[in-house]
Order: sequence, then structure tokens, then C-alpha cells
Amino acid sequence: MSFHKIGVVGAGGWGTALSVLLSDHGFPIALWGYEAAEIEALKSARENKTYLPGVKLPANIHPTASFSDLTDADVMLLVSPSRNLGDVARRLAQAGLPERAILLSCTKGIEQGTGKRMSELITAAFPRNPIAVLSGPSHAEEVSRKMPTAVVIGSGDPGVAEKLQAFFSTKHFRAYTSDDVAGIELGGALKNVFAIAAGMSDGMGFGDNSKAALVTRSLAELTRLGVALGGRRETFQGLSGIGDLMVTCFSRHSRNRGFGERLGRGESAAEISKSMQMVAEGVPNTLSAFECARRLNLDTPITDQVHAVLYENKSPLEAMRQLLTRELRPEED
Repeated sequence: MSFHKIGVVGAGGWGTALSVLLSDHGFPIALWGYEAAEIEALKSARENKTYLPGVKLPANIHPTASFSDLTDADVMLLVSPSRNLGDVARRLAQAGLPERAILLSCTKGIEQGTGKRMSELITAAFPRNPIAVLSGPSHAEEVSRKMPTAVVIGSGDPGVAEKLQAFFSTKHFRAYTSDDVAGIELGGALKNVFAIAAGMSDGMGFGDNSKAALVTRSLAELTRLGVALGGRRETFQGLSGIGDLMVTCFSRHSRNRGFGERLGRGESAAEISKSMQMVAEGVPNTLSAFECARRLNLDTPITDQVHAVLYENKSPLEAMRQLLTRELRPEED
């Protein structure tokens, strides 16, 4: 293995879990976080009590609030919230990073306004570095506790993807490869929108029939929009598509499903967001997906209704009623 030091940008639950996963290699891992006070707490407790309680940090994980501690890394994982990733990437580039360093996006999102994927934001800051993406059904709570997990790593350079595949794969964590970077990223970002819808169904007390129908039609809509935005149809049948969609729509760990459940029970989006410690990426991603669909003139009824609940004060019950009373059509449409 040619790697000697790992950098992880983002000390939330997912960044911490990936650090713990990779710590088994024995390499030093610099885990960067925004807040100096949180980093000091990580150093002293050797545990991320806010985002991943009960998981101890191995000795080779070094929490830091300084970008200078990252600049000699061979692999850099970017795990910042999507709304911050572009700015963080630019700041990291200013700090200096060798052109040989691989940058791996582990953030699931689409930039509001531009419709750019996370790897595109990273490429703008690091035009000469190799870029890759990681996605799939992989809750931090389970990865950090070594529960069996499979993901997909995508890169336009097969050699980079294969090197990362070998690096990430363990007895409990399996990585596949793909060159469909756009499809992998779009599946990971768009599924959060539909997880909010699934949560609303739960919150309103609907049953298994309702949720199965909703998730099935969500996959059709995700594929329609994802293909229009540059992904390949078969990618959405894989880990970053239906795999991530299922886990996010059904899991108790899913922040987006939980956000939707609280909406379904009558809380407002503003109230829920204010009470959450971690970001529910489906909230900004709904706005981005809605913008992309309008630009492409696509039919996205579920996205439209989630957008209406989040940004137009529509009630979840009225949103569900409108979905069920749409014009009848063949299933393949």
C-alpha cells in the first residue's frame, strides 16, 4: 500500500466513522473539525460524544482544527456538509496539498443554484489532483461498529478507484468500483429527498403498503432525474441508487427519514432544523433537485411535493393527497 497518511475533513459522525474504519491500517489520520472546542473535546475524551457516542478513537487518529496538519496527506476524505464543501475545498487548496494526493468526496449533495455535484466543486479547487467519490448504504453508527457494509467508489481513473477499493475493503467493509461518478453522486444526493417523503408517511401513521409504493415510485423519479443530469440508468439500480434509497427511507439512523417523520407529526421544518445537531442533507438537496428538475422540464411529483412542504407551507397530508390523485398513467412512465 503506497499511502502513509490520511486526512479527513469533517469531524461529524460520518467523518469520525471513516477515520475509525481506516485506522486499522495503522497510518496516522488527521481528523479536522470546524470548532476548536469540539476538537479539544475529541482529544481529551477520545470519543465523539456529540455525533458518535460510545465509539472510541484509536490512538493513530489525531483530531485537529488546523489545515496545516492535513497538507502532507496522501488521501484526503472530504466529509463536510454539502453547503460548506466548496468553501472548505478552497481553503484546503490555499493551505497547500501535493498534486499526487487523492481527494475522495464522501459528501452527498448538489450545490444550490448551480446544480454542481460535490466532485465538481472539489475539482474546481484542485484541478490537477485525482478525484474520486464514495457512496452507498453506510450509516456511520453501523460502519464504526464494524457491521457488514458495502459501498461503491467512483473515479474517472480506474487505477485510482482500484487503489481506493483495496484501501477501504476489510472483513466487514466491502467496496465496489465504477466510472460513473455522476450517477454515484446523484444517487447519494437525491435519495435524501425521498427519505423525507418516506418519513412523512411514517409520521402520518401510514402503513407498509403506502411506504413500499412511495419508495418504488421514488426510485423511478430518482432514476429519471439522475439520468437527465448525466448518470447511467444501471447505476441507480446499484448501491448508490436503490441501496442508499432503501436504507435512508427505512432506517432508524436516517436523519432525513426522521426529519420527515417529525414533519408528518405536525412540526415545522424550521422547528426541526433548529433542534438538530447534524444536517439533514435532504432539506437543501430538495431545493437543488427541484431547481434541476425545473431547468430540465422534468416530471418530478414526489420532489415537488416535498419542496412544497418544506418551502411553501403545504401540509404533508395535502401533499400525499395530491400525489395519490394525480392523472392515471402506465407504471413505466
